[in-house]
Amino acid sequence: MEPRSFYSLLFLLLALASVNSVHGQGTRQGFYSSSCPRVESIVKSTVQSHVKSDPTLAAGLLRMHFHDCFVQGCDGSVLISGANTERTNFANLGLRGFEVIDDAKTQLEAACPGVVSCADILALAARDSVVLVIN
Repeated sequence: MEPRSFYSLLFLLLALASVNSVHGQGTRQGFYSSSCPRVESIVKSTVQSHVKSDPTLAAGLLRMHFHDCFVQGCDGSVLISGANTERTNFANLGLRGFEVIDDAKTQLEAACPGVVSCADILALAARDSVVLVIN
């Protein structure tokens, strides 16, 4: 990765972190250690699998997380499909990676039903996708 790209990515991640800290506690490593101990490994392996098949999904997941968190904090609303939803808004029509989040959510619902929010899955997936790209 070129230094300029790395610093741009770092700036974006810091901006996302500040948005998260302003609006709430935010997801932290180990947050689900009691209620769903495998959440981080499930999301990480799902992201790895999808990004291995299509490396451009890493950027798509980060962009989707940014669009979800942009104004009112991270709530997963960009993931809701249907007419007149945030997902169908013109600004969000080019978002990619929904299948990654859907795949992770399906696996997490089988492992620990009703525990992990879609917003948290998206945040973890964005984090894991960035780590994959920079490593």
